[in-house]
Amino acid sequence: MAFLGRYPAYYIVGHKEPDGDCVGSQLALQSWLKRRGKEAQALSAGPFTRVEIAAYESRFMPKARPPLRSDAGLVIIDCSAASRVGDAAEGLEGLPSLVIDHHAAGDGHGELRFVVSSAPAVTCLVQAIIESDGSEPSAEEAELLLFGLCTDTGFFRHLDERGSEAFAQASRLIRAGASPKRAFAMMSGGKPLASRKLLGELLYRAEPYYGGRLLISYMTLDDHARYGLVGRDSDMLYQLLMTVEGVEAAAVIRQEKAGECTVGFRSKERVDVAAVAAGFGGGGHRLAAGLHLKGEMAEVKALIIASFEESMRILDGLDNKA
Repeated sequence: MAFLGRYPAYYIVGHKEPDGDCVGSQLALQSWLKRRGKEAQALSAGPFTRVEIAAYESRFMPKARPPLRSDAGLVIIDCSAASRVGDAAEGLEGLPSLVIDHHAAGDGHGELRFVVSSAPAVTCLVQAIIESDGSEPSAEEAELLLFGLCTDTGFFRHLDERGSEAFAQASRLIRAGASPKRAFAMMSGGKPLASRKLLGELLYRAEPYYGGRLLISYMTLDDHARYGLVGRDSDMLYQLLMTVEGVEAAAVIRQEKAGECTVGFRSKERVDVAAVAAGFGGGGHRLAAGLHLKGEMAEVKALIIASFEESMRILDGLDNKA
């Protein structure tokens, strides 16, 4: 890609509250650029609250190191909206920019855009860039790319019959030195006992709506005080909620502070939760999305339940026809 050869230096920015796909994409791209003789800084506003990415926090800067380079390019990773980078890009607004993303929704920011909504992870796009000149990722880059691919696909659980290219890419990464065993251990291991206890509480609280098609659970400020950041370990919770018979979608509401909540959505197949999230200014993928909302838990919960009414009515109509 011409943009990534044009400048002597690059700032690589990811979204707030990074995940494995964002982190793996940023660090792999940074490594590849450095191998090509470029200066590259990886920037993130954090926080690195997910257990599986905590070890990578030291490799990121919260903002660009001064003095800022005016001859650099800005690469924005995994961000459907410019606001999602937070303060990490402060001072870099005037630089020529490239967005690398796989979210269909968004605000269309960036001068150049490499956006492929069918890609299961941004790491797939970064891998394609690395391989575009006929080379292959280094062993470290392959490890980072496989980690990101595995985290965004739920270790390939979210892929369907259209996922053959992702497996082909994974095969090339393994050939380059990546280990699926290590990726799984990073994703699933090292969890504190408190996270398993909290998981039990959140499962116990799950309540069904729309005849059991929607499940909602929640985490309170008291939970934050008792369990700390382990509440961010949510992948297993979503997995278990989505295995319940008849469930089409699940939502988990977290009270972040007084008057403010975050909400995560998951869908089995037929409900577009990105569209639901977009109604509140959020975003994500068709089967996984999220948002921030002002309000207390009861108020936010009522809004979320109501936001699924149209989707559930459509499903009722489809099922009645069948």
